[in-house]
Amino acid sequence: MQHMLDTLKPENWSIDWNIIALSAVSLALGLLGAYLLYRLAYAVVTRLAKRSENEADDLILERIRRPIKWSFLTIGVSLAAQANLELARFWEPLGVFLQPALLGWLAYNFVKAMTAVMELRMETQDPVAMRSRRTRIAVLSRIATMAILTITVGLMLFSIPSVQAIGTTMLASAGLVALAVGAAAQPTLKSIIAGLQVALTEPMRIGDLVVVDGHTGRVEEIRMSFVTLRIWDERLIIIPTERFLDESFENWSRRSEQLSGPVFLHLDPATKIAPIREEFERYTNNHELHDGRAATLLMTEAYPESVELRLSMSAATISNLWDLRCDVREHMLGWIGTNMPDALIRHRLEVPGGHAKAGEADAPGD
Repeated sequence: MQHMLDTLKPENWSIDWNIIALSAVSLALGLLGAYLLYRLAYAVVTRLAKRSENEADDLILERIRRPIKWSFLTIGVSLAAQANLELARFWEPLGVFLQPALLGWLAYNFVKAMTAVMELRMETQDPVAMRSRRTRIAVLSRIATMAILTITVGLMLFSIPSVQAIGTTMLASAGLVALAVGAAAQPTLKSIIAGLQVALTEPMRIGDLVVVDGHTGRVEEIRMSFVTLRIWDERLIIIPTERFLDESFENWSRRSEQLSGPVFLHLDPATKIAPIREEFERYTNNHELHDGRAATLLMTEAYPESVELRLSMSAATISNLWDLRCDVREHMLGWIGTNMPDALIRHRLEVPGGHAKAGEADAPGD
């Protein structure tokens, strides 16, 4: 026991400085050679990219520059370790752990770079096609990112010997584990499948104007498990993605932004319709927001005390249609009040002879 304690004392430690120096030199040479090779390769690729007028090359190179640099350095250390056994003894466990991390980092940045490139190319497309591609890119890039992170973490953990031993032991009960994982991951799998269905079938896209559960707003973001809807007062409505696949909803801009909308007027049954129709067509056709596709006035209902007029109009965008409808409603009510005041409905209460108590109160001498 005393001999063992003596060997643990610092003054009895034996350090071979020659081996340490040789390992340090090998490590430095490996890092220096890898860095110089990285600089040379990156300079050549950058020069070739600058000759191209496409901005996508520069964007991809900028995104993957850092993981490429660290990958070169890792390769340099691995080559140096092959020539030095002492360095290899310390580097091999760490290198096995770092290699999947670097590959995952490179794949993650590459996916982000390709997403940015695709969004950059969409700037010249029409709005409908742009919304369609943005939706697919957003959903598929998130799925790819999730897959990369899952695989990377799995490979990093599997490189640890203790984790490998646990995994080997659990293979005997793989059936039960698969059932348990499947039951626990059912909501997640359902969300992923729903996100894929939304990306492929496109019932709605980023930027579409939809009506869901009485809320009207623009689709701002589509994720695996939920969709965010920005309504007119800037509130954000969170709706599960499955809601758009399992139940019905309105999409006002799936094909195009062009839309027609009504303004309803309820007037006296004795009203002459022709002058109102003429003024409506004149005002709407001369309005800057009207696109010339539709300007129609129809009597859609007739009741004993009123008639319903539907004034239909169209505009190039949904926001323009809303403003046009508000302007037409305000103008037509003002014009009718000025030129045809009898057309406006008034409810009057006639009491023959007046009220008895009111008459007594107004009698002389009171």
